[in-house]
Amino acid sequence: RGGYDGDVFPVNPRYGDIHGVPCHPSLEAIGRPVDAVLLGVPNALLESQMEAAATAGAAGAIIFASCYEEPRPGVPPLTERIAAIARTAGMSICGGNCMGFLNLERGLRACGFSMPSLDPGGVAFITHSGSAFAALAHNDRNLRFNLVVSAGQELVTTTADYLRYALGLESTRVVALFLETVRDPGDFERVLALAAEREIPVVALKVGRQERAKRLVEAHSGALAGSDAAFEALFDAYGVARVATLDELADTAELFAGGRRAGPGALAAIHDSGGERALLVDIAADVGVDFATLATPTIERLEAVLEQGLTATNPLDAWGTGNDAEEIFRDCMDALLDDPATAALAFCVDMTTESDGVGSYVQTALDVYPKTGKPMAMLGNLASAIDRTDSGRLREAGVPVLEGTVTGLAAFRHLFGYRDFLGRSRPPATAIDAALSRRWRDRLTAPLPWSPAEALELVGDYGLPTVAAHPAGTIEEAVAAAEAIGWPVGLKTAMPGLVHKSEVRGIALDIAGADPLRSAYEDLAARLGPRVIVTAMAPPGIEVALGIVRDEQFGPLLMVGAGGVLVELLNERVFVLPPVDHERALGMLTRLELWRLLQGIRGGPAADVEAVADAVVALSRLADDLGPVMDALDVNPLIAGPGGCVAVDALVVPRASR
Repeated sequence: RGGYDGDVFPVNPRYGDIHGVPCHPSLEAIGRPVDAVLLGVPNALLESQMEAAATAGAAGAIIFASCYEEPRPGVPPLTERIAAIARTAGMSICGGNCMGFLNLERGLRACGFSMPSLDPGGVAFITHSGSAFAALAHNDRNLRFNLVVSAGQELVTTTADYLRYALGLESTRVVALFLETVRDPGDFERVLALAAEREIPVVALKVGRQERAKRLVEAHSGALAGSDAAFEALFDAYGVARVATLDELADTAELFAGGRRAGPGALAAIHDSGGERALLVDIAADVGVDFATLATPTIERLEAVLEQGLTATNPLDAWGTGNDAEEIFRDCMDALLDDPATAALAFCVDMTTESDGVGSYVQTALDVYPKTGKPMAMLGNLASAIDRTDSGRLREAGVPVLEGTVTGLAAFRHLFGYRDFLGRSRPPATAIDAALSRRWRDRLTAPLPWSPAEALELVGDYGLPTVAAHPAGTIEEAVAAAEAIGWPVGLKTAMPGLVHKSEVRGIALDIAGADPLRSAYEDLAARLGPRVIVTAMAPPGIEVALGIVRDEQFGPLLMVGAGGVLVELLNERVFVLPPVDHERALGMLTRLELWRLLQGIRGGPAADVEAVADAVVALSRLADDLGPVMDALDVNPLIAGPGGCVAVDALVVPRASR
C-alpha cells in the first residue's frame, strides 16, 4: 500500500496464499535470508520465531507484542532471551511493544496498523509512545516525514541508533524525538554531537520531568537536580530544542523543516488586529521571544503605506479600513523583512475562510515568501479556525503554518535558540596542573570526612576566590584562628552530618573580639559539638549558589542558582554539562531571576557579574577534572558584590562516601 517495491513474503502455515501472494509455511521455507521479519505473533511464540528468524539469516525483526510472560524462577525474562538471540545473530529489533516504523523514502510500512497516505518529506520522528507515533502519522497539517519510528522497549536497537540512521539521510532537515528515557546515554550523547556537527536540529519532547526522588539530599545541588537536570544540561549542550507538548513539537518541527535559519536580530510580526497583537505581546513575554527594534528607514517606509491613525511599530497592526489591504500588507512585510534587526517574520492572522473576503492573506504570503531568505511563517491564534485549504496552499509553497500563539512563538524561540547555539564558541581546553589534580583525586577517593575548610581549599585551588578559613576544636584554637584572620570573623559549626547550618542555628557572624567569640563558641559547642570553622567576614552582596552533581547517566553537571536560604525558596537553577567558557557562564546567570538582583535594585550597587562568571568557569574546570570521583559539591553561598565575589562555605560529597 505504501509503494514498497521490494519482495514481501507472507509466512503462515495455515494459508497457501494471502491476497494472491504466495504464503510460506515457515521462515526457513522462504529459502533465502530476508532484511526484516514482522512478527505478528503472540508472546508465547516470540522466542521460537525469533530463533527461526536468526537461523534463517534475517537482519532484523519488528516485534509488536508486549514481550510479557509470567516470571519463572531461575529463567531470565522473555525480553532478555529475545535480546540475547538478536545480539548473537547480529540482528536489529524494532520494539517490542511497538507499532513498527515507516520509511517513507523507501515506501516501506513495517507497521502492524493501518496508516494514512503520506508524502515523504524532511522530518524524522522517533518516539517511545505508540500513540504519538499514530498521532503524528495521522496529522492533517501535511507535516511530511522521511522516517517515523515507534521504538517501543528498545530491546536491542535504541533511539540513538535510529537517530544516527536519520542523520545519514540526505533528506533529513529536522529530527523530532518523544523520549521516556535514554537506554544508552553514552551513544545518545555521541549522536547528539553528530547532529550538532552536521547542523541538523533536534527537537525533543522529554516526558517524566517531575522529580521522582531527591538523591544526595545533603547537597543543595543534588536535591535540586531531581530526575530532569541531566536532560536539561544535555539538551543545552547540544542545541536540542526542548518542547512541552506535541503541538509545540509539530510547530517547531514544521518551522525547522522549512530549512531557513535565523540570522542576527529578533522577531517582527504583522497583524490585522490590535487585540490579537496585544495577545501576542503578552505571550511573547511569557515564552521568551523578543521583538526587533525597527530602524528609522523601516519606520519611514511603513508610515508611507499605512492608513492614517496606524502606528509604524513592531509588532505592527496594519489593518485600517480594508482598502488596498493586500498591497499594504505586502509592502509592510517587505519593509519589516528588509530591516537588519529582523531575524524572522510572523504573519499573525486568523486563517478562516472569511479572511480572504477583502484581500487574500494567503496570496500576500505567497508573494512575499519567495522574495526573502529569512524565516517566515503564518501564525494562527486559534488552531481550530485555520482553513485547511488555505493552509494547504501555503504549505505546498513551503510557507510554514504555525497553529497556536504559544506554540508558534515557542517555535520561533527555538529557531533563535538554535541560531545562538550554532554561534557558540567552544570552550578552550584548560590545562590542569597534574600534581594538583592527582592530589585532590587521591583525597576524594580516601575514606575520610571532609571539613568545610578543606572544601574551601579545594575550590580555591581550582580558581574560586574564597574567604580565609581555619578549623578549630577548642575555644583556644578558635581565638588563635580569629586573630590570624583578623577581626571581625564568622563562626560556623563543622560537626559531621550538620550540613544546613542555618537550620540548626549553627552560624554566628560579625564577631569582633575574643569575649563574644568565646560566648558564640560555647553556645555552638553545647548545642552541636566542639568542631567549628572560623572564617573571615565577606563583604555584603548577593548570595549565589554554585554546585556540581554527578548524574548516573551523563556524568557531572554544573549548577548555578540563587544562594543562601533562597536556593530552596526560589528553587531556581540552571544545569549544564561542563566545561563552559565565560560567555556561557554569563548566559547561565541571565536565565535566572537572580540576574535582576545582581544588576542592583532600589538604588543598590550592581554586583560584579564578570567575576561571578569567572567563578562559574573555575568550578566548571573542577567539575570537568574531578567530577567523576565526586557525587556532589556545593559552593553556597558565593557572595557577589561590586568588588567581586567570594565563596564563604563549601560542601563536598565524594563518591567514596556512598
